[in-house]
Amino acid sequence: MTQIANDDVFQTLPASPTTTDSASRQPLLQIRDLEVGFQTQHGLVPAVRGVSLTLYEGQTLAIVGESGSGKTTTAQAIINLLAGTGKVTAGEILFEGRDLTKLSAKEIQDVRGRLIGYVPQDPMSNLNPVWNIGYQVEEAIKANNVAQGKREVRKRTIEVLQEAGLSDAADRLKQYPHQFSGGMRQRVLIGIGLSARPRLLIADEPTSALDVTVQRQILDHLGTLTRDYGTSVLFITHDLGLAAERAEQLVVMYKGKVVESGPSREILANPRHPYTQRLVAAAPSLASRRIQAKKNPQADAEKIYSEGSLDTGLIARATKRENAAPDRDLISVQGVTKVYRIRKGGFRSDELLAVNDVSFGVKKGTTTAIVGESGSGKSTVAKLILQLEGITKGRIEFDGQDVAGLKGAELLKFRRRVQPVFQDPYGSLDPQYNVGNTIAEPLLAHKVGTARERQARVLELLDQVSLPSSTRFRYPSELSGGQRQRIAVARALALKPDVLVLDEAVSALDVLVQGQILNLLTELQAELDLTYLFITHDLAVVRLVADNVCVMKKGQIVEAATTDEVFDNPRELYTQELLSAIPGGNFEFGR
Repeated sequence: MTQIANDDVFQTLPASPTTTDSASRQPLLQIRDLEVGFQTQHGLVPAVRGVSLTLYEGQTLAIVGESGSGKTTTAQAIINLLAGTGKVTAGEILFEGRDLTKLSAKEIQDVRGRLIGYVPQDPMSNLNPVWNIGYQVEEAIKANNVAQGKREVRKRTIEVLQEAGLSDAADRLKQYPHQFSGGMRQRVLIGIGLSARPRLLIADEPTSALDVTVQRQILDHLGTLTRDYGTSVLFITHDLGLAAERAEQLVVMYKGKVVESGPSREILANPRHPYTQRLVAAAPSLASRRIQAKKNPQADAEKIYSEGSLDTGLIARATKRENAAPDRDLISVQGVTKVYRIRKGGFRSDELLAVNDVSFGVKKGTTTAIVGESGSGKSTVAKLILQLEGITKGRIEFDGQDVAGLKGAELLKFRRRVQPVFQDPYGSLDPQYNVGNTIAEPLLAHKVGTARERQARVLELLDQVSLPSSTRFRYPSELSGGQRQRIAVARALALKPDVLVLDEAVSALDVLVQGQILNLLTELQAELDLTYLFITHDLAVVRLVADNVCVMKKGQIVEAATTDEVFDNPRELYTQELLSAIPGGNFEFGR
């Protein structure tokens, strides 16, 4: 391949369609020198600077880069969905030859949804909490004239949800977003985005909340659309494995600019720009790293852990924890069952068995991961341990004490020692609180420190999660998904708890920031003897940080063992399927 360096932008050629047939066509989407800015009290702040890209019919293009690099802003500019005071200040966005930046609000509304589908990043804030799921999908179907008549609309609604991976779609129509797991909510948004069979689908982290098996199902479905309907896909993602496996073309963004573009596999195998090289250094499957370090302690740390990755000290600390863990479990879950009652209309209701006779223990100073598909009961177990929901049957003990019986001051003491980091950072951050007040909130609630000491603690925490001190004056709506997740982690660390329950705590982060957060969590665990319960679908993270793994399926634990045992010799077919579905697992990055 010929490579050109022009104004610090590395382009790998060819960037044209991969087939002779498509090469004769005009581009479906062509962005030329796009500039986007946000108006603030101090003037216009540029967020996207001179971005250009081309997408042909039937192609899939991925935009990758760290949080705040301008990926989502570029995507939102295409369909005029820029947040707040954002506006396109220069450049063209040509879709089927029409410049979308010059269309009226009514004209762009006709394009949006019908011709260009959109799957937003944050599933909870993009679904109305007071409308049931069926109604929200039906509204999209009717708005885009996909089907007419009550019966046909309902039939298409069920089809849309089934295509998005909800096999029991008909039974889910009357449920509300809060009754769905994060992954299930994401699937609903994917279904809505695809409901009109659009020419172009813009998917902003469409599978970040999904487990690997459902992720594969969704991506296979997108691939089918590309082939059968000529639908082009524009991915916004921080998952380089997904980009290598699913996207023909790749655009790498850094600080609002495109720094490298071209065929995805060529770029990921031979990155030219220093920033792309850093991304790729952190991208290879983490599943093999702990094994290599354990088998060969003298291995060159620089070779195994490149810039942006974790260091071998993490392995040593993990081994030390395994050897030094006390006999008694700090957290003991004993035969726990959780049953929800779901309204079916009128006075009718059904029972949903979310957690079924689950038992496991977590030793002090160790990390236990709970993995499984969306809806398997992972997050419900976390809520039960945190006492955010009541137990139907069974017992949960923390430090030898039954948590179900805690009240008043004892419950407050328990909450100070056990802190959560939830899956949905936007839903768990008050939009009316700035970042400084958000992080200081638990300190204030537990009456920790003076006002000056709390402010100093906020600054310390912002530094720990790699955010500038000025972030304390900003609001959640002004931050990227990854930045919001870092704020959530900082808030959880504020009280210096004994236990962190992390529900998909790093799923929204790009690989570089993910590495920083995991390093931070690991260092804090070693320094403060913290205990972690990881709820996650990211098996690469599990392999790297967890001492023990519990695999859940349909509310039950089907396999539980040390991390090495589960990854090296999985007993259950279900566990084997989870491992084989890791995207890009066989791709050799930066060869």
